[in-house]
Amino acid sequence: MDQLPVRWWADGRFVAPAGERAAPSSVCIVGVRGQPDRATARRTIRAALLDALAEAAGVPSTSIRLGGAPGEAPYALLDDHRIPLSISHDGDLSVAALRLDGGAVGIDVMRVADIPDWHAVAYDYLGPACAAALAHLPDAARAAAFARAWSGREARFKCCGLALAEWRADEVARLAAFASWPLALPAGYVGTVALPG
Repeated sequence: MDQLPVRWWADGRFVAPAGERAAPSSVCIVGVRGQPDRATARRTIRAALLDALAEAAGVPSTSIRLGGAPGEAPYALLDDHRIPLSISHDGDLSVAALRLDGGAVGIDVMRVADIPDWHAVAYDYLGPACAAALAHLPDAARAAAFARAWSGREARFKCCGLALAEWRADEVARLAAFASWPLALPAGYVGTVALPG
């Protein structure tokens, strides 16, 4: 599957073109790298979102307000129009997605790393079938496969407006109905964007 490009933002502007492959359904994906701490990353990715939305809407960024309390899905207000946002951080990378058409969107980024208790975590959160599939992979490939599965699941939950939860058989069909795409990210990271199917 083709990876979707990320528009990287640094020093108050976008520094790379969006790439040849367009994101689906009016989705805009932005990212920031190398932030010194989580608080700075949060401020910087929100500034990038404001800039991207202002550019897309043809309005000054001062006319857009970002909202969303801790534990609530973030959103932007442009006039009276509410635009869903999704934001994710891991390591020194932050990514965010917005849909200009006002539809739901979810995004997640994860650093690829060896997780000592990966099998128990996979079984509890990704489900028995995924845990079994991961167990059959060579050790060298498992960390990236785990990160891709986790990122895909979390992006789908965010698109539903839900917090990540342990795997349940009754949710499989619901989450499978979401379309998802991998992100083009720096080496050592994986990410996913999810939209309602």
